[in-house]
Order: sequence, then structure tokens, then C-alpha cells
Amino acid sequence: MRKYIFVAGGVMSGIGKGIAVSSIGRVLKSKGFKVTAIKIDPYINVDAGTMNPIEHGEVFVTDDGIECDQDVGNYERFLDELIYSDNYMTTGRVYLSVIERERNLQYQGRCVEVVPDIPNEVIKRIERAGEKTNSEIVIIEIGGTVGEYQNMLFLEASRMMKLAQPKDVLFILVSYLPIPKKIGEMKTKPTQYAVRSLNSAGIQPNIILARAETSLDEIRKKKISIFCNVEQEDVISAPDIESIYEVPLNFEKENLGERILEKLGLESKIKSDLQDWKELVNCIKQAQEVVKIGIVGKYFQTGKFTLMDSYISVIEAVKHACYYFKKKPEIHWLSASDYEQNPELAKELKDYGGIIVPGGFGTRGIEGKIKAIQFCRENNIPFLGLCLGMQLATIEFARNVAGIKKASSAEFSDKEDIENVIDVMEDQKKLLKDQKYGGTMRLGAYDCKIIPGTLSERAYGKELISERHRHRYELNNKYRDILEKKGLTVAGVNPERDLVEIIEIKNHPFFVASQFHPEFKSRPLRPHPLFREFIKAAATQR
Repeated sequence: MRKYIFVAGGVMSGIGKGIAVSSIGRVLKSKGFKVTAIKIDPYINVDAGTMNPIEHGEVFVTDDGIECDQDVGNYERFLDELIYSDNYMTTGRVYLSVIERERNLQYQGRCVEVVPDIPNEVIKRIERAGEKTNSEIVIIEIGGTVGEYQNMLFLEASRMMKLAQPKDVLFILVSYLPIPKKIGEMKTKPTQYAVRSLNSAGIQPNIILARAETSLDEIRKKKISIFCNVEQEDVISAPDIESIYEVPLNFEKENLGERILEKLGLESKIKSDLQDWKELVNCIKQAQEVVKIGIVGKYFQTGKFTLMDSYISVIEAVKHACYYFKKKPEIHWLSASDYEQNPELAKELKDYGGIIVPGGFGTRGIEGKIKAIQFCRENNIPFLGLCLGMQLATIEFARNVAGIKKASSAEFSDKEDIENVIDVMEDQKKLLKDQKYGGTMRLGAYDCKIIPGTLSERAYGKELISERHRHRYELNNKYRDILEKKGLTVAGVNPERDLVEIIEIKNHPFFVASQFHPEFKSRPLRPHPLFREFIKAAATQR
């Protein structure tokens, strides 16, 4: 019988439920089980594709083309398994499915109700995800916190599953234990209230992951055990750490994996020591030589705060590549708008081993990014462009090398005298005209044929690759000949549609840009080839 683990949050969001789910999955996988993970978002949005990345964080894209929450990226990175569209659901997505089924008379004319029909749809999706991946254990993360009204239906679905399969369903609560500065004592009361909120939904947690600045002491563990009705061994300390990749090892120290298996009536299939993970963490801790990387973007400034969630896959891909070479990544956030207002500031890019221009949408900061790319090209600074970064690298080359002074993108201007070296894809034109934005971009994995003799061929070591996309605009093939004659190397092409996927510039330490998003496929123990070669060049250059 397939087993299910529900993970909910208490006190506040953003305390690491996604990392907890990913780490639990890694621990259970190391014990010989086939594991998958599901993310439930309480939003009415059908998917994450139309959400503001500053507010919601990065939009992660799966192989089968679903735009989903960034936690799905963590699941893939930790589990080293593909996550599919069935593994992601939102309130909007669930309701939409039920409404469409009702419209098609699939409920045979009966009255369709919020309860039990919405929870039943949630249960069907959870079971379908387990079946599709042939997983023995399915871990389900319920977004937000247990006290939020919008989570009630998802908690109800989990309660119904527990009622139907009491020996196969486990509940884990991830709760934060604050240490008020003026008091100086770790407080358990918020966690007690979170457990009571969960109890009010008919659910008793089996295990509590106690998130805090520091490790829990025995006094706090005992208090949580007494007031939250769990065994003391099931109160797991989850302190702040330097690297998220240390979390599975911390959980193993607390014997979390064995506690879960015992409660689910399972035994380890293999002797687990997480040796590969230990080696990774040791490398992270021991790395001394710094590689300084600048990311030129616009989705990280919110008031006086700098948030990194908008580019989390890019950040992790940089880290993976640095760890591969036993280097220590030092990532700096560079505002594209600053270079737009004062191009002279681009001189600071000389202080970096390498520069990344990631994906994005809209016109803000575009000219600043182009200035940064030009400076990298002219001053031999290793450069990696991703999606929009590839498009802007093409525009910069067209303007300043190929002599196409009015080169631009159809995304930025509709003036007749502009030369769109980047143009909207033909199949996207009607979608944009009809304002059909959600889930309509070129999404998911597509093949790319690598051109022999290129840096990309050296990186990948093979001719045909598959990478994930999220875009509406492409390099306009009308300008391809003149760009290539002027020195732009087309290093990768989609064989079905002859679309340019990778560009390079020769006689440069590293100047590569891809239309796809390589960061989505990078793994802690297997860095992505393009990021690996980029970091290699950045470390050598500086």
C-alpha cells in the first residue's frame, strides 16, 4: 500500500517547509524507497505563471511544461527525480477541474458541493501523482500555515485520507520557535497554538519539526511533547544552518527517517549513510577559494530589502558548479536600472569573475542589461545569458557589431522603424492578441541539436540535448545570416522548428547564452554543463 506524508506549517510561512519536504524525501530515498513530492498552493491562481516573481518567488518549469512554485525545484534538486504536472495543484486548479467535470455531466447531474467534491478532487490528484511516478511514498506539502482559512479544504482532504487509510498516512508539522531578543528564551507557545489549530481540523501531528535559530534543548522538547501530544523522540530539532544541503544530515542525526518508517510500518531496504551527501556538505564547508559572480537583474529589490527567491534556481546552479570545483560562491546582486541611469557604473563588472543576465519580462532595466552585456563582451568577462539574457546578448551584438543600430525586440517596441532581431513566435501572435497569457508560452522540455566544434559541444559532450523553456520570443531567423557573418556563433538549434537555442562568441574566455533555462536541470551532485563551464572560466579568469 502506498504511503502518504502530509507536511503543514505553523506560526508563519517561509520557514523552510519546502526544504524540509525535500530533505525528508532525500533521507527516505537513501533508505531504498521510491519517493515523490507534491506542492499544494492555496492560491486561486491556476498556476504560478502569472504571479509576480518578487511577491511569489521564482516560477519553476517542469519537463512537461507546468509553471509552478519554486519548492518543486527544490524537490527535483534534492530527490534527483523528475516532478510532473500532477505533482502541483492550487485552489484554482482544483476548482477548475471540478467545474469542468460538472459542465461535462461527469457528476451525472447531481448537486456538486464544496465538501466532499473539492477534497475528493485533491485526493484523486494526490493518488494520481503517486501512480504516475510509481512511488512508494508520496510527500505532500500544504503551502502557508494551518491557521489560514484557504487551507481548510486541503486539510480536510488529508483528514479524509487518514480516516480511509489510518496506517498509511502520516502528519508532520513544521513550526517556528521564536527567541524574542529582549527575553532571550525560546518560546514553545506559538507551536502549541499551531498544533491546536491542526487539532481543530481533525488532525493530530505525528512528528513536529521545530524550526528555530538554534537547536532545541531537552526542556523545550519535553514541553512540546507534553502540550502537543507527541512523543519526545518525535520532536525534531531543525536549527538554522549555513547550507540547505545540510538539512538531510541534520534530520538523520535526529533519527527522523527511522521514526517515519516505524510509524508507517516500513523498514529500510538498504543501509543508508548518505555518503555522497556528506561529501557534498564537507566540500561546501571546506571551500575557501572564492568565485565572485554578479547577477544583473530586476526581480530582487523590494523597498529596502533584497530578496533572492526570484532567481533561486540560478543561485543554486551557480552553487552546484562552484562546489564541483571545490570553490566558494560569492553572489552579488547588480541592478540593471543603475546601469541604465549611469552606464559608467558598468566598469564595476571588472571586479567579478563572471556575470549572469537571467530571464525576465517587460522593458524595465533592459538598456542597463544590454550595457552590462556589452561591457562583458568587450572586456573578456565570462558571461552567461539565460532566456531574456540570450535575447539581449543578440540585440547587443546586432547593434554594436553587426551594425543594426535599431535592433530590438518585438516585446519592447512596436515602432515600424525598429528592427526586431528578436521577434514573437508565430504561434504566439494570436494568443497575445486575444490576451491569453496563462500557460500559453513555449513551456517545458524541447530538443536542441548542438553544433560541432562549439564550446557548448565541449560542455555537453553530446549532439542532442533536451532543455526547458519559458518564453514567447525567439531570435528572428531573418537576421541569422548577417549575425553569423559578423561573428555570432549559433551553437544550438531546435531541429523541429529551426529555432536558435544557443549563441556564442568566439575568442572570448566564455560568452554563451541560451534561449532555454539550464538552471532548472542543475543538481547538487550533478551541476549543469553550461554552469559548470561558466564557473570554470570565471575561476580561471580572476
